[in-house]
Amino acid sequence: MYKVLNVLDSAATIISTKNPLAKQFRKLHQAKERRRQHVFLLEGTHLVQEACAVEYPLIQVAVTQAWCRSHSELLGQLQRLVPDIRLVSPEVLSSMGTTVSPDGILAIARRLALPVGSNSVSLGVALEQLQNPGNLGTVIRTAAAVGCDRIWLTANSVDIDHPKVLRATAGQWFRLPMQTLSTLEDLKSLDAQLVATTPTASVDYWDLDLRQPTVFLMGNEGAGLSQQAMELATHQVKIPQAAEVESLNIAIATAVLLYEAKRQRRD
Repeated sequence: MYKVLNVLDSAATIISTKNPLAKQFRKLHQAKERRRQHVFLLEGTHLVQEACAVEYPLIQVAVTQAWCRSHSELLGQLQRLVPDIRLVSPEVLSSMGTTVSPDGILAIARRLALPVGSNSVSLGVALEQLQNPGNLGTVIRTAAAVGCDRIWLTANSVDIDHPKVLRATAGQWFRLPMQTLSTLEDLKSLDAQLVATTPTASVDYWDLDLRQPTVFLMGNEGAGLSQQAMELATHQVKIPQAAEVESLNIAIATAVLLYEAKRQRRD
């Protein structure tokens, strides 16, 4: 077991990019390795801070001396919660992460089993074959802001804990239950209306009663929802837009729908 007891102890600092610790962090840049080890990367102070706030299990943390000097309070939290904390040089830290300019801290977190949850939901989003990590992260951040109960994602989508997904959530990843599904057909048992968007729908999204339990079905960035998902929907609505505009970005479309639901429920 390792602890950072003296952040000024330069003798304890890892200075080689070939160190086993550095190699382990770099392995986790690959999705298959993250899945094999059942862990994922957290990069940056804000994500680590949010993980500590909910006591999410962190296995290992790497920090620079400069980061320790300027984040003594968070360092104290980490020393209480994390069994393995290592000092590394800025050059080594840079080699370990996926970002161009890491801010002094990286962590390895345990991938927890995703909760199945009950059939009761007030407001949720189900995503089919979403591929862009930035889009998923933005959807998660927006869903958390609106107060969604849950997000579902089909198994052939981008990894929920992809580093870019985590960064795009701005720390809200830890505050919203998420579940991976084999297919959206698994949502049939929910006690909620399933709402899909399509430009051919006759109903504008704001004309649908969204005060009742609702799950929005959102599709792939290029192909949209599959025919099976469209048939699964209990309601189809459209988001009106100018004739020359082909479609909205998936994250923007989801935000529009979620905030309409929030508006309708404001009383």
